[in-house]
Amino acid sequence: MVDALSRYQDWIVAADLSDAACEQRLAQLKSRLADDKLSIAFVAEFSRGKSELINAIFFADYGQRILPSSAGRTTMCPTELLYDETFPPCIRLLPIETRAEALSTSDLKEQRQVWSVLPLDVQSGEGMLEAFRQVSLSKRVPVEEAQRYGLYDDSDPEQRQAVDADGMVEISQWRHAIINFPHPLLKQGLIIIDTPGLNAIGTEPELTLNLIPNAHAVLFILAADTGVTRSDIDVWRNHIGGGAGRLAVLNKIDSMWDELRTPEEIEQQIAHQVASVAHTLDIPEQQVFPVSAQKGLVGKINRDAPLLAKSRLMQLEQALSQELLPARQGIIRSQLSSEIAELAGGRQALLASRARNVVEQLVELKSLRGKNQNIIAHMMKRIEAEKREFDASLIKLQGTRAVFARLSADVYTKLGIGVLKQEARKSAEAMEHSMFSAGFRDAVKGFFDATRDNLWQSGHKIDEVAEMMTVMYRKFSTEHGLALPAPMPFSLKKYRDELDHIEAVYHKQFGAAALLTTHQAVLMRKFFDSIASRVKHCFLQANRDVEAWFKVVMAPLDAQIREHKLQLKQRQKSVERIFEATDSLEEKIASFEQMQSELDAQMQALRALEAGLMDAIAADMPTLKAAA
Repeated sequence: MVDALSRYQDWIVAADLSDAACEQRLAQLKSRLADDKLSIAFVAEFSRGKSELINAIFFADYGQRILPSSAGRTTMCPTELLYDETFPPCIRLLPIETRAEALSTSDLKEQRQVWSVLPLDVQSGEGMLEAFRQVSLSKRVPVEEAQRYGLYDDSDPEQRQAVDADGMVEISQWRHAIINFPHPLLKQGLIIIDTPGLNAIGTEPELTLNLIPNAHAVLFILAADTGVTRSDIDVWRNHIGGGAGRLAVLNKIDSMWDELRTPEEIEQQIAHQVASVAHTLDIPEQQVFPVSAQKGLVGKINRDAPLLAKSRLMQLEQALSQELLPARQGIIRSQLSSEIAELAGGRQALLASRARNVVEQLVELKSLRGKNQNIIAHMMKRIEAEKREFDASLIKLQGTRAVFARLSADVYTKLGIGVLKQEARKSAEAMEHSMFSAGFRDAVKGFFDATRDNLWQSGHKIDEVAEMMTVMYRKFSTEHGLALPAPMPFSLKKYRDELDHIEAVYHKQFGAAALLTTHQAVLMRKFFDSIASRVKHCFLQANRDVEAWFKVVMAPLDAQIREHKLQLKQRQKSVERIFEATDSLEEKIASFEQMQSELDAQMQALRALEAGLMDAIAADMPTLKAAA
């Protein structure tokens, strides 16, 4: 796809059909393809075999376990496995102490100085294993320190029980880990998100608000011997839910391989467990996969095909490749198709405008055969009148540009980050002055209401800009015969929906019980660390998208205006030269006929390139691999 885009871009630049807005959109398309990722989150309570499953699916080729996998809890902090070629192979670790600051993990990803970086020797299996053990490191701290980080709740009897005689409690040494590892799958854009035990999902906002909801797939791992526990159900309903790309994995089915039972009886028992899990989670049985990650890993390492088949790991891998990749590709295909259709429409319109101009000039020139100087002078006057009318329209367009600039500025008065920070400050002050949970709820409600209103008002101004541009496009098309498509549409609806989603997460995280039992200062820190930070990221993305739209919405009109001015100038010069030397008329006609045939050939070449783009979008990966 990138190759097809590059060929298209080179050709339209050479044909002088490109402009700054077109170049920007092509760069964005290439960037989207380059940055395209497929993220899979592995979610489970500890000791469900989650790390073993990641080893079995992704790292069996190394002939050993890469992620630590043993009884008890091995993953202590959320871990992302990915490949970023701008970094050397390494493990980046975010200290747990950063939880005391009002910054989310997303905010801190840009601050390289706060991360600890360990090099990764990809040639040494033992060296890698040692480096990967960092994600399981923990330390003991006083209860007060754990509370400051939001990792200890005195009202939870299980956490109170974990406090030792010295008043110390065990917490993870790291808040977040990013493993930059040049595995072939990771190089292709796969991101694996390995989560700690389920109890961490409620305490780490990044998991609740960003990593899990935005993952293209979530593998929810359960143990065949325990089935679905109460904590499993809570996390499934509150943080994962059913839908596309949400799969349940029933691990450790080897615990059912009882030699005293027949294969049929074992099969019936596994089928019964699958049906029970599907019913409890309210998903189709086809989305529940019974596997043995440990036996699958052993089968792959030892090249034991019968054991690998018995582990049923291949069925899960097949589901991942057959369901996730086509679904992800389908989303990208639809996005690219609409973007390229708009780009192609603009380039074809420019080329068609050139062809129409050449035809008009040919008609004019042929009509001059045998005509006297008076008729040629009359034609010159007509072109001058047409040019004056067009110049008058351009003066009116300047007024429209002034209105466009004013409305654009109005959008940012409500959408700007400064406005959002002001609302956040007001909410913080209201929270500080509030002594009761009702006051905290009212302050948060005010924050969401004000933010939603700002989005709505910004959207209203954007609609005004779009309507004004539609009128201007129609006016130029009608009065001057420009082939202009409708302006590129834009809406802030997805950001309003995102805000609704963030507010729903707030209600889950800050329920009535949490408001009554949690200290006010801790509540404020958690709110601004998670909810307000996520709203800020939403507004930042909205600002970027609005800015990009403002840059491209006038581009097709500007391109057609430049083209039309050039054509009028060429027509005027052509008739002037004929007025001065009528003997060059036949040469001019021949020249324009040659130009007409060249433009026809260009149009065919442009359509062939656009067809190549569409073929690249629709290309089937297995077909490409077979061809390779």
